[in-house]
Amino acid sequence: MIRRATVLFLAALLPLLAGAGQAQAAGYRYWSFWERDGSAWTYATVGPSLSRPADGDVQGFRFSVSEDSGDAAKPRGAAGFDTICAKTPAKDGTKRVALVIDFGTPGDAPSGERPPAGRTACAQVAEDATTAEALASVAEPLRYDSNALLCAIAGYPAKGCGEQVATDGKDSSPTETAGTAETAGSAEDDGGSGPSVGLIAGAAVVVVLGAAAVWQVRRRA
Repeated sequence: MIRRATVLFLAALLPLLAGAGQAQAAGYRYWSFWERDGSAWTYATVGPSLSRPADGDVQGFRFSVSEDSGDAAKPRGAAGFDTICAKTPAKDGTKRVALVIDFGTPGDAPSGERPPAGRTACAQVAEDATTAEALASVAEPLRYDSNALLCAIAGYPAKGCGEQVATDGKDSSPTETAGTAETAGSAEDDGGSGPSVGLIAGAAVVVVLGAAAVWQVRRRA
């Protein structure tokens, strides 16, 4: 009887424990970098300062809040090279890179800011130019932090850089960042490597209340 009562009591607490862990979930607000592979977007494996696109490539940037690269929002809108660079003829010694810049949604915007309308641009740059250089040629001002993380495109957002935020979009730890442009994904993964404070606290409550339930049953017996 004691064992049955304890099991039922702990089972009733499981939803509360799960909720405690989920309430602590967080992501990062940052510019993600994408490459167009056929008809689909793929998350870039290197940062824009290391990427060297070829003539005819399509690359994109999306500002959003996400926990890691697996759930990052992709750029929206037209993404065809022929459409974006239709009015930019080929030129010797240069290459053309089609860029899709998605400033995200109001829900992902920092407090007090509103995202501009998305845009596309055809960057015509030197043959050995990086994506960062192509972006700078069509979407200044850009802003980077001391770790080379891309913080703003065309001046958006005006402040902040890869800050950690709660899943409801509110800032939770402005001093923590997503890492450099080349290692943002690994930094985000590290942020979820241990149990949350809420989960630990919830487990402690289960242990204490479970012991109390056992004691009550034994006393009545």
